[in-house]
Amino acid sequence: MMIREPLVDSYGRVHRDLRISVTDRCSLRCTYCMPEDGVPWLPRATMLTTEEVVRLADVAVSMGIEEIRLTGGEPLLRRDLVDVVAGLSALDPAPEVSMTTNGIGLDKNAAALREAGLTRVNVSLDTLRRDVFISLAKRDRLADTLAGIHAAAEAGLVPVKINTVLMRGVNDADEDVVALLTFALEHGYELRFIEQMPLDAQHGWDRSQMISGAEILAKLRTGYDLTAQPDESRGSAPAELFDVRPWGAGPEVEPLGMVGAIASVTMPFCGSCDRVRLTADGMIRNCLFATGETDLRTPLRDGASDDELAELIRASIGAKLPGHGINEPTFLQPPRPMSRIGG
Repeated sequence: MMIREPLVDSYGRVHRDLRISVTDRCSLRCTYCMPEDGVPWLPRATMLTTEEVVRLADVAVSMGIEEIRLTGGEPLLRRDLVDVVAGLSALDPAPEVSMTTNGIGLDKNAAALREAGLTRVNVSLDTLRRDVFISLAKRDRLADTLAGIHAAAEAGLVPVKINTVLMRGVNDADEDVVALLTFALEHGYELRFIEQMPLDAQHGWDRSQMISGAEILAKLRTGYDLTAQPDESRGSAPAELFDVRPWGAGPEVEPLGMVGAIASVTMPFCGSCDRVRLTADGMIRNCLFATGETDLRTPLRDGASDDELAELIRASIGAKLPGHGINEPTFLQPPRPMSRIGG
């Protein structure tokens, strides 16, 4: 492989993390992502093939990408997902390959994905209550998600990380939030609470209704003591991590585990961002909230060389803004919803 110059933007941020969406389709209709009747799917002819995904990833790895996370939509809906994982894992040097999923179907695929080279998973789980799950996701699939989480752990896709988004008046009761943390601690999963971001297809995000990172921590502290881990242990990771101890315990007590808060809106971490995204239809995006993107699919299919594709990626990263701008009066929500971008 030709080793190229690292992906460094004009603010000195080195990019090592590539998120690849392998489909825009999803088996749930979570209200913070899309409406109950869904959104039009991308035409199948525009979707990158396995070979195209692997080739673009190979170019990115030659530019210093060290971790690739597969996203959707719901990546488990892609029939050749195992082949995608195997192709990415065979790259030289081999990146760490992980996946974000809603867990539905993971119980049937965890072992095969692990064998193909998948290292770990992040699973979305917003509640342990079936009625609330149905209210949020518009599907009665809580049991399937839980089965997928447990299967991932058994297959060695660890640490299993759980992603939770709280919605005001829906799944934000203190006792329910604490119950999720108790569940994660008892099973050895790593729980991350994420502020709701303006990435829903219906553009209904309302900052006044968003539950902030500070509120999330206050809810968790009704059941446990939390102690922030040192900032230097965070690196470029989006989550602020806290050691969890029994309520009222002192620092001399061994932590039960950890919990994270990703406060993308109220406490942006753009200054240490090292992520770049490739959509299922072959667009490179230098920020989750970017309003523009660079087409790689067309030049790829028109016969572009690896060097030419690398320059397109580099130009995209070179145009990256210093931050997402959510807190600025000029902020515009990106035209693509989360399901079409990839988390």
